[in-house]
Amino acid sequence: MISYPIMAGPTAILGVWDGHDAGSAILVEGSLLAAANEERFTRRKLEVHFPEASIGFCLRQAGLRPDQVSRVALSTTDPSKAMTRWLPSLKEENYLLRRRKKLPDWATPYKRRFKFWVTSLRPNCLSRALSSLYASKRLRAMGFRDFELKLVDHHLCHAHSAAVGSGLPTCLVVSLDGVGDGSCGGVWEWAEGPRAGRLREVARLEAWASLGIFFETVTHLMNFREVEDEGKVMTLADYACPVPDADNPMLRMFTVEDLRLASPLSRRSAQVELERLAWRFPADQFAFMAHRTVEVNVLELFRQAMAKTGMKDVAYAGGIAANVKVNRLIREKLGVRSLFVFPHMGDGGLAVGGAWALASELGVPCEPLGSVFLGPGYADEEIERLAAAERGIILEKVASPAKTAAGLIASGEAVFWFQGRMEYGPRALGARSILARPDSLPLKDSLNLRLKRRAWHQPFGPSMLACEASRLLEEYRDAPNPYMTVAYMVKKDCRGSLAGVISADGTCRPQMVPEDDSPYSHLLQELRRLTGLGAVLNTSFNRHGEPIVCSPEDAFRAFSQAAVDHMVIGSFLAKKAGAP
Repeated sequence: MISYPIMAGPTAILGVWDGHDAGSAILVEGSLLAAANEERFTRRKLEVHFPEASIGFCLRQAGLRPDQVSRVALSTTDPSKAMTRWLPSLKEENYLLRRRKKLPDWATPYKRRFKFWVTSLRPNCLSRALSSLYASKRLRAMGFRDFELKLVDHHLCHAHSAAVGSGLPTCLVVSLDGVGDGSCGGVWEWAEGPRAGRLREVARLEAWASLGIFFETVTHLMNFREVEDEGKVMTLADYACPVPDADNPMLRMFTVEDLRLASPLSRRSAQVELERLAWRFPADQFAFMAHRTVEVNVLELFRQAMAKTGMKDVAYAGGIAANVKVNRLIREKLGVRSLFVFPHMGDGGLAVGGAWALASELGVPCEPLGSVFLGPGYADEEIERLAAAERGIILEKVASPAKTAAGLIASGEAVFWFQGRMEYGPRALGARSILARPDSLPLKDSLNLRLKRRAWHQPFGPSMLACEASRLLEEYRDAPNPYMTVAYMVKKDCRGSLAGVISADGTCRPQMVPEDDSPYSHLLQELRRLTGLGAVLNTSFNRHGEPIVCSPEDAFRAFSQAAVDHMVIGSFLAKKAGAP
């Protein structure tokens, strides 16, 4: 830890993550004022470099200069991370290969094998010192002066994001992902203290038997982009002829005993076995067997953790927590009383978790996660000024953006929707969204293939008024899911109304929106008046291969290149010349 004299003033804590999906977050007196990921500013999806732009945004949003920030939390200091901090060309090469921006060469398989080995190593004195020196140098170049730099364990960041974010006074906390700081996950008990909550470690999961690395390898073997397209494997598995557990060879690759994940195979042997199975089985069955392996082992891990701690309230984070179908089984099969999944569950959420972890250590009480609209927002004047420079776009001020959008959606159009501050996390939640009727299969297919250019088997998710959930969903139990983190089974008599947002297994991934005065809630209320259903197909507002739009410039650029005629942005309706 590098320390500098700390100036008097409010407790301002900056959380920083400079790896996969880099980002930052800022706490002032325990309140999360801003959080964003670097990709939204650089426009490189899942950016990996030091998050200078997002740090700058967080400071502006909090009204602070760099020299007014007293403490900084930096996540992850294992040897792999220290190496790529000082040799950024390694990080960039891996990024380009993973995102299919660069062709592999003869050495790529060996580099990949080395990467998996070195990322499994635990932090040591040298890797911590190098990480501290690197971050201190970058921060001081940005104008930071009197601050304390705290290095926070990777999975403690995930655990604090789940525990603090949940607002639960006591709960079981689980982190599961690929690898970080020599672990692939952990289990803790969380309890509120007199001032701030504390985590008590129950178990750590070794990196050598990682379900996250296993699923990443499966994704790679299916020619998808690892650490990005695992959701495609999950959705393709729905279309397979099921393989009985007794005939699934992948299930023999892992065991869970006494809260320990283990494997009888070495990392290299597991790779060879998966390559053999990928050759033998069709893609859909290969995906099914892999997904079933994750289901079985995650459920068993949670079952053992709940039995050992006696806790039924659960907070969950880490990359594997992005799997909404497994999350549904955790909630439905294990007697969980409440399940909170941090909405930015992957590594992109480490900055918030790191800031909360440092606040907990300092005894600073933190507010639980409420709104996820923590990114930049833009005034109508700026939108109007930028629109004036766009050719072929007509901007018209409207009395009610929500009613205008709802009318277009009800008539069968897809609408770009840009309102307020940007969401934090990988999913559009009604600030930067593309919206359409949820009951139209042709419209869904058109959005998937023509506009989003995604795999045909990927479903969209619905946003619905929270009061509609009990009518539409079989498993709803008066526990709103506002962040699209858990799947629910749709009632059979409601599946026609949600045909465009249902997976092949009859589930959907809903966002439940309260009836309040927000523009998005007004839109859903107006849709309920027009169509009888307060729900909408909601997908992220972005061009294929790009991050979700952040600024009006991004929105106008995407709008001008898309086969969509209308965008509701701020208080305006943007139309293409010649559009009705």
